Amino acid sequence: MPTVWRITTARFAQSAFSGEGARAYGGRWNPKGWEVVYTAESQSLALLELMVQDEPLRAHYVLIPAQIPDDLAQSRIDADGLPADWRTLGTREVLQSLGLAWLKSARTAVLNVPSAVLPAERNYLLNPRHPDFARIVIGEPQSLQTDTRLLRNLDTPL
Repeated sequence: MPTVWRITTARFAQSAFSGEGARAYGGRWNPKGWEVVYTAESQSLALLELMVQDEPLRAHYVLIPAQIPDDLAQSRIDADGLPADWRTLGTREVLQSLGLAWLKSARTAVLNVPSAVLPAERNYLLNPRHPDFARIVIGEPQSLQTDTRLLRNLDTPL
């Protein structure tokens, strides 16, 4: 049973798998108004994804595992089927339309997509409105203390 990871502040731990944040603000793969839970295939990728979204980076978060049953069907999008510049903000509408098509089709509770931060790794989008979402086992939040050394070079130009 593969484990995916989500990082949030303790304040939002209880609602971390509701999709409410993505519904309210939209995301790379979903427009506003549609619930999606963004998770990553590893703890380190979850942290990298957080670092590009959450500014300033806080020192304390919680890490929440979720186990996807092996027999749970997944949809998949690969980078080679996307526009060459898919990682840029300019293609956000294209990616959102792909995510919206997945949500509307209701074929699967899981959409496996490449990470824009690290394209060789995968993010897993979860549809909390899909009936199979109930089969995903959400674990207990675990304390995650970020290493403050991650912050020291964030303001240094490349």
